[in-house]
Amino acid sequence: MSSTFPASPTPLDLQAERARSKAGPPPAKRPRSGPATDRLFGWAAKGAALLTLAMLIGILLSLLYGAWPAISKFGLGFLTSSVWDPVKDEYGGLVMIYGTLATSLIALLIAVPVSFGIALFLTEMSPAWLKRPLGTAIELLAAVPSIVYGMWGLLVFGPILSTYVQQPLQKLFEGVPYLGALVAGPPVGIGILSAGIILAIMIIPFIASVMRDVFEVTPPLLKESAYGLGSTTWEVVSKVVLPYTKAGVIGGIMLGLGRALGETMAVTFVIGNTNQLNSLSVFEPANSITSVLANEFAEAGAGLHQASLMYLGLVLFFITFVVLSLSKLLLAQMKKSEGTKS
Repeated sequence: MSSTFPASPTPLDLQAERARSKAGPPPAKRPRSGPATDRLFGWAAKGAALLTLAMLIGILLSLLYGAWPAISKFGLGFLTSSVWDPVKDEYGGLVMIYGTLATSLIALLIAVPVSFGIALFLTEMSPAWLKRPLGTAIELLAAVPSIVYGMWGLLVFGPILSTYVQQPLQKLFEGVPYLGALVAGPPVGIGILSAGIILAIMIIPFIASVMRDVFEVTPPLLKESAYGLGSTTWEVVSKVVLPYTKAGVIGGIMLGLGRALGETMAVTFVIGNTNQLNSLSVFEPANSITSVLANEFAEAGAGLHQASLMYLGLVLFFITFVVLSLSKLLLAQMKKSEGTKS
């Protein structure tokens, strides 16, 4: 008759038992939130989204209400008229619209390539000891108040632009068709080009920071595979990084464009604040929607003057909406083309 005896514990069993005794009892599980908490969270999130939409609609309706006297009198002709005469109550927004679009376009043409180069250098080519200080220095540019940029542009950059760029170009292209008209204007260093360059300096930190962040999101395995196949740095960026991060890159560019369209004080200092458009020269003093609002809204009397300024604000709102819509359509078209290729 055989009897079964319990096996003696092994050293591993004893060690595990001691570890369990030292650890103490297992922590109590947190009670799961019930359906009521989930519903409250969902209502709060939906309320925040609806509140934002309601604020947007409220701003649009207030602009429409304030601008209605000017809309009813001038109609769409307000957009094509260059007359701005508060004495005769004749108003047109062509000069301001042109100044806003021209300065923003110049800013983008300068800022996007520079920002792309900065982001490319920081993510692919910069030594490790330089990445952090250089990235911090670029981001600090965004913390400089816009009025400081405007004062610097008026007192320092404007004279430099006039002496070393505008006057030599005017002498070089004197009598040349089209090119001579493009650089014409009083050699004072303020105008559309000066405002565009100042705006470019202001939006470079925003676009460069977004581009750098989205470039770093690209999986290292994709880039290392491309390098392993013999690709150059430019081929890796153009064929791997940019297709992977195109949505973020376009988002960064739209962020910079929105900043350029809405900038007020810096543009007011250096654009010239002239409500006449004598030529299409990039050195010609002009005006923008934001600068004319900053200069005239506080002193505008009730009536057509104030309504015309509100009309300009409505136009700026519409321009921003169109730019955002075009960026969304561009992203959708890019995704559609990707599906077609695959």
